[in-house]
Amino acid sequence: MNRPFTRRTPNGKRRWRPRGRVLVRIAVALVLLLLAPVVAAGSALRASYAGSPADDAVTRGRDAVWLGHHWVDGRRGDADLTRLAERIAGTGIRDLYVHAGPLEHDGTLPASDYPRARWLIESVHRELPGVRVQAWLGDKVDGSGKAGLRLSSATTRDAITASARQVLGAGFDGVHLDVEPVRTGDRHFLKLLDSLHPAVRSAGGVLSVAAQQIDPLPSLHTAASTFGSPKWWTQSYFGKVARRTDQIAVMSYDTALPWENLYGGYVAQQTTLALQATPAGTDLLMGIPFFHTDNWGHDGKAETAAAAVRGSRLGLTREDRHRRNFGLALYVDFAATEADWRAYRNGWGARDGT
Repeated sequence: MNRPFTRRTPNGKRRWRPRGRVLVRIAVALVLLLLAPVVAAGSALRASYAGSPADDAVTRGRDAVWLGHHWVDGRRGDADLTRLAERIAGTGIRDLYVHAGPLEHDGTLPASDYPRARWLIESVHRELPGVRVQAWLGDKVDGSGKAGLRLSSATTRDAITASARQVLGAGFDGVHLDVEPVRTGDRHFLKLLDSLHPAVRSAGGVLSVAAQQIDPLPSLHTAASTFGSPKWWTQSYFGKVARRTDQIAVMSYDTALPWENLYGGYVAQQTTLALQATPAGTDLLMGIPFFHTDNWGHDGKAETAAAAVRGSRLGLTREDRHRRNFGLALYVDFAATEADWRAYRNGWGARDGT
């Protein structure tokens, strides 16, 4: 019988070629070799989610919630504000990031975009003393041929700063900037913050920035960029952004992780990395998913508010347990469920840690 996996050597002796089962073993070994880092990473995230957070790793009274555009365009009224006040009563929420944009691609902002801002600001100051109303301004950054903000343009950066002064003049207590994606190392974004921060502060406001996640593995941002994704910042770049703001809120969701314990461990890891990079004088807020849209980047059964709250507490416990300038940021009010609010209150927001 012919042996297709053998051949004769020059001296007539048979030399065996690898048989099918050997090839399968080699293939399996290669797959395991490729999967090993993934398995190791998963184990590390599960371990990061283990243990118990400290009893005093609770609200410091520096939390925030993102609010939709309906609060400034006339779709919300006094009854809605009453319900919001009841919702956040007794929690640590100090800031409302109210969508007042989006910015135009040239950095300008039509005042007609927020006709009811004055009503909202005055009502919040009356009904919720001590709570600040920040104007949430954002737009996509141009790239890959798509239209958006050109941060490399000094004219655009100046227009964004002018828009910030504009909303502060309308009565907002601060500016929450959310432009994305910003690639790690982008010096033009830092230049924007260098002019924006003093402009906001000189007008008596606070500047907060929505930040991308921190590279969880060395040079992962480089690998991700190769495939066109600028998702992660290096820890060093995150620190440079944090030093140029009063508040930095990590968008710690849309991770594509499939299980709750992996996601919670990831948030714990992100919290630790962010605490290490954020100056003591800057408020660090970890984003909590209050939305349930399922897509390739977000699995609502995995990325739960409860897992994010617990992960944040674990990271705080391990890295900087007594840090006062720390909080949670809830995204977003119009998609939140009762279960989301309970997870926040029971796990973090209903306790007085001040």
